[in-house]
Amino acid sequence: MKRPPPRDDATAAGSSGGGFNKGKGRWDGKKRNEQRLGGSGGALSLAAFANAKSRSTGYNPALIKKQKEFYRNAKVISKYKKSKKHQNQSNYPPQFPTLEEGGADTTDVPKPHDKRKKRTSQSLNVEYEKKRLEDEKAKKERDAMIQAKKEEREKSEAKRKELREKMFKRTRSGQPVMKYRIEHLLETALESSNKSQG
Repeated sequence: MKRPPPRDDATAAGSSGGGFNKGKGRWDGKKRNEQRLGGSGGALSLAAFANAKSRSTGYNPALIKKQKEFYRNAKVISKYKKSKKHQNQSNYPPQFPTLEEGGADTTDVPKPHDKRKKRTSQSLNVEYEKKRLEDEKAKKERDAMIQAKKEEREKSEAKRKELREKMFKRTRSGQPVMKYRIEHLLETALESSNKSQG
């Protein structure tokens, strides 16, 4: 392809009046870019490289993540406060004023009645004992599970340690003892075949 012919002064003056061309000519942007990068040489100068690196783009992923987490936490806190406020309003209905002096107004004002019956100390003690027994039972079950897991872990660690010692055994000449390795391979093969059949 041929390069378009250069424009004469009359057409250049007419086109620059439109205002959509930047600078004097078509290659002015390239010259400006070269100058910004440290001259017309092929490589960047040290100063130009340092300036290019030190310019802040405003993009910091760590800061963005921190801000997102902050807003998420603020949202959760505001929801919690709203639910707490709503819960408090539903727990304590507004109190109606009562007149103790007697008169016409006392019959009109409804008295707030408590739906919950007052519990006696005996029923509270029975409930407390029941709860305490349930907690103790749950704690014993948890402790038994933890103990069983601990024993199982110790057994498996001992077995692994024994296997490791066998695998590291060497002959007098420094070669590994193949007897234990072959036994281990045989055991694993038998276990996998039992699993696939069962």
